[in-house]
Amino acid sequence: MNRKIVTVAGYSYRVFHQINDEATTKWVLLHGFMGTHHDFDALIDELPGEVMTFDLLGFGESANIVDDPTRFEMAAQIADIQMILQTYHWSNINLLGYSMGGRLALGFAFSHNELVDQLFLESASAGLNSALNRKKRRAADTEKVIQILTDFHEFVLNWEKLPLFATQKKLTATQRQVIRAQRLAQQPQNVANSLNYMGTGVQINFWPKLAQLKIPTILLVGELDKKFNQIADDMVTLLPNGQKHVIKNAGHNMHVEQQKQVIEVLKNVSY
Repeated sequence: MNRKIVTVAGYSYRVFHQINDEATTKWVLLHGFMGTHHDFDALIDELPGEVMTFDLLGFGESANIVDDPTRFEMAAQIADIQMILQTYHWSNINLLGYSMGGRLALGFAFSHNELVDQLFLESASAGLNSALNRKKRRAADTEKVIQILTDFHEFVLNWEKLPLFATQKKLTATQRQVIRAQRLAQQPQNVANSLNYMGTGVQINFWPKLAQLKIPTILLVGELDKKFNQIADDMVTLLPNGQKHVIKNAGHNMHVEQQKQVIEVLKNVSY
């Protein structure tokens, strides 16, 4: 895999790119909160065509502290991704986003639909559809931010205990240790600002816009993730070209828990 530094608006992104075969498909993979490009290590070699992934703004073991916290706003990150694609002269992409990366991918698809052929959303939502719910989420995230800046190690331990990640207890001890180490290697200030400026509570409510999204959109959800199964059901009823695919015996983080099933969906789904 080739690595290239792409500087956008003063921030240096580590972009990873490789060509797997002669297929014309171009994949762009966006990781989740406290993740890195390594989240997709098991997928990269298996996808047809070319694959690109990178550490999102402020994340990754080599990330610098982002001085301007407003850089974490979704609109700014969408603009960054567009510039990265422009650097590589890429269009007609298959865009995959996981969780936070899925929300960002959805936002990118609305802003730059001309660049996206297919959209793959793994355990992702369209935001919160009421002002009250967004207010409650912002309050909850503010409490998390305090803990991040006070005791980041304790925050990470609490994060992995969330019901959302209960199925990860089935992973091997080595896998769980790798995930924890990846989270602990993040810059706490960046993690806090990501929640403040890119969290679900401050995200644009995309629900009213879903009916306008003509791009083929594939929703991947884990069989055991009841919350996001319901979200996917609600989204697919609104999407003009939406499909839902359930990954058996998996929770929120399917590409780690059931890699082979996820790869099969990504390789075989077509419109």
